Amino acid sequence: MILEYAKVREDAYDPDRANPSDAGLDVFYSPTLPNEFINIPPGHCAIIPIGLRFGIPHGYMLEVKNRSSIAAKRNLLVGACVVDSGYDGEVFINLHNVGKEQQVISGGDKIAQMVLIPVVHFRSRESNTGELYREPMTISARGSGALGSTDG
Repeated sequence: MILEYAKVREDAYDPDRANPSDAGLDVFYSPTLPNEFINIPPGHCAIIPIGLRFGIPHGYMLEVKNRSSIAAKRNLLVGACVVDSGYDGEVFINLHNVGKEQQVISGGDKIAQMVLIPVVHFRSRESNTGELYREPMTISARGSGALGSTDG
């Protein structure tokens, strides 16, 4: 499959797949002004422009995921992370600093990765009786068992 993209700014960075088998495309901070950088204090977040728009086909979404190195080494985690097929504006990455030190993002820094995911379109229907399945829809007998319910 081919995913088309366009640069919003001439100097925006192309998305990059570091290895052919990688699931995601790395995306980079693309400043709106030359030599611009972003400070993210501990406990705060920043909305970071990547300078790219994507032509996401109907039936798919781009999911923005953490880059393991950014999460582990810099304590920066991705927030809102779904880019819908109907959106064709510039994509922004919401990074949260969950660490104890201020983080500085400079132009060209890899900040996240994006994975193209199929979407199953569905309609929701309220159950008037409170029962969720009139007919069996799952092979699990888990029911409302939550954390630890499968440990026996």
